[in-house]
Amino acid sequence: MMLKILLGAALFAVAWVLPLVKASAGTLSVLTAFNGGDGASPYGTLIADSAGNLYGTTLNGGANNSGTVFELTPPAAGQAAWTETVLFSFSNSTGTSPGGSLTADSAGNLYGTTQAGGAYDGGTVFKLAPPAQGQTAWTPTVLCTFNAGDDTGPPGGLIFDRAGNLYGTTRYDGAYSRGTVFELTPPAAGQTAWTETVLFSFNGANGANSFASLIFDGAGNLYGTTLNGGGLYSGNVFELTPPAAAQTAWTETVLFSFNGTNGNGPFGSLIFDSVGNLYGTTWGGGASHEGNVFELMPPAAGQTAWTETVLASFKGKKGEYPQGSLIADSAGNLYGTTNEGGADKHNGTVFELTKPVGHKTVWKETVLASFDVTDGAGPNGSLIFDGAGNLYGTTIGGGQSGDGRPGNGTVFELTP
Repeated sequence: MMLKILLGAALFAVAWVLPLVKASAGTLSVLTAFNGGDGASPYGTLIADSAGNLYGTTLNGGANNSGTVFELTPPAAGQAAWTETVLFSFSNSTGTSPGGSLTADSAGNLYGTTQAGGAYDGGTVFKLAPPAQGQTAWTPTVLCTFNAGDDTGPPGGLIFDRAGNLYGTTRYDGAYSRGTVFELTPPAAGQTAWTETVLFSFNGANGANSFASLIFDGAGNLYGTTLNGGGLYSGNVFELTPPAAAQTAWTETVLFSFNGTNGNGPFGSLIFDSVGNLYGTTWGGGASHEGNVFELMPPAAGQTAWTETVLASFKGKKGEYPQGSLIADSAGNLYGTTNEGGADKHNGTVFELTKPVGHKTVWKETVLASFDVTDGAGPNGSLIFDGAGNLYGTTIGGGQSGDGRPGNGTVFELTP
């Protein structure tokens, strides 16, 4: 079995994620509603394999109420229901509260993070190996346990480089107790232990409390966001440059600091377009203090400052408080979710931002779906496309449990 991230960030990806068709307002379907025993509160972004099976994590629920890794299998021919399988239930020893997205290697192993638990209760990086032939159980391995001495609570997903090293962020601790960027190096020949290296510690002025996954450019530079920190403590966009020859220290550059008016508190990851512009969301700030979508353009020749443009500001029925990352189609239109707002102003939305054409400069926002609790509430993760233009995502609450009460979150599909 070979897993891939479905139209998501690839190794050293620098360009748009390109679905085959453009999405439009359509039909929202619940593929599964969690009931606690099979997981509760899915927070991260889904990934998929080449057969269309979906994989994700839940913060809570499962056998030990410490979170799960789950798989959703598409319906068989002539059927309509997706089949959910709990691949693994976490316990304190393996980590608790997996909130980030999964990533996979070419052998089908799944990798992720937990925000707590492990040997020092500071969270873990884990690997799940698929069952051996004739077996059904996935095998967990804890690759790294975090503690208050180095960094705790990695909330985001991981990314690979071409050499198989993993990179991620932590919210707290490090040299200044403001979070870190870390690297995990695979074991040397004949060894079993992965090696953790803290590449950078945030100090507040240069950022604090990163919740997002990182992305690479083609030169191996890392880009990310911090929820807090910066001059007005409204968060940053940063770049980390690898060490020069014979050096060991990575160099951080703050590309942009938010000030509230132009955004406040970026939770999500960034994406690049083909010319090197960065796009992302802020949870707060903007015209109505309910979040923005922003674009950052690289400096012009001879300049050093990146230029921010606010593409959309959220309010009320248009959505409120986006936390997930953006994705894009082949035309450069952007798609994302808001945690609140929508038709009933509470349960969140799926939105599209249509790229201006010709001499136009204003991006057009369209609400593709508003959640109503029965189909989900509070989407936090990013979306993914399939080849037909259907969108998939998770909500941290809502859905229906077996007894008819509001459930513990959903996996949804939005069909054009």
